[in-house]
Amino acid sequence: MTTVGDILRRVETIAPPEMKMEWDNAGLLCGSRTAAVRRCLVALDPFEAVCREAADWGAELVVTHHPLIFQPPRAITDETAVGRGIMLLCRHGISAINAHTNLDCAPGGVNDVLARTLGLEAVEIIPPVSYDSQGAAFGLLRRGTVPEQPLGEFLAQVKTRLKAPGLRYVDGGKPVRVVAVGGGACAGELADAAAAGCDTFVTADVKYNQFWDAHDLGINLIDGGHFYTENPVVEVLARDLAAHFPQVEVRVSARHGDCMGYF
Repeated sequence: MTTVGDILRRVETIAPPEMKMEWDNAGLLCGSRTAAVRRCLVALDPFEAVCREAADWGAELVVTHHPLIFQPPRAITDETAVGRGIMLLCRHGISAINAHTNLDCAPGGVNDVLARTLGLEAVEIIPPVSYDSQGAAFGLLRRGTVPEQPLGEFLAQVKTRLKAPGLRYVDGGKPVRVVAVGGGACAGELADAAAAGCDTFVTADVKYNQFWDAHDLGINLIDGGHFYTENPVVEVLARDLAAHFPQVEVRVSARHGDCMGYF
């Protein structure tokens, strides 16, 4: 019998808790470590639709990248989407596990998968770099190379490879050759990407002033969307769990997607 605790240990092997940032919330956020798991739903977010999908499918566990509980809630009621999701999971005895910034930073996690998805070669961690108890390096951003090409050509590849409906970007006035990636809201790390000699940075949730900062630094800055820059890791995580727990039926959520539209 596979338990929630068994799957939690595997998730924390992939993304060790010590790799998460201090402000983060990761691990088992709902349910019981001893509960048996026969079906596991994997998604980027534990939103209400995902919780409903897990209940409809008869899953005992939801594994996500983003946490079910991020800011401590003052109440759990059916008056909020978060409250309804938590109540739904509890009503059906469904546990919830997540790996957030630890999966961003971990080798083979969000940003390694993003780099691979975009076809980067010679991928490495960009400083600042930390080290685990075994001396292995980990960190947030990745840097890699692509064959030198005009920005427009690279933008077309990014949009296609991420299956994004659109991109926001600023042209730094350089061809694309050395690329940094940071899935999700990593635009605050622009200075690190520039210091690492990158001519292009792919991330998401870029603010107006950050585009101007990139313009002034002469670095191409591409906003591929939070969902689209992080979602590639979901399939990788699901495949890993299915391989390690063959007796558990693992499925990627069919109901989860980006709520933002492009007109």
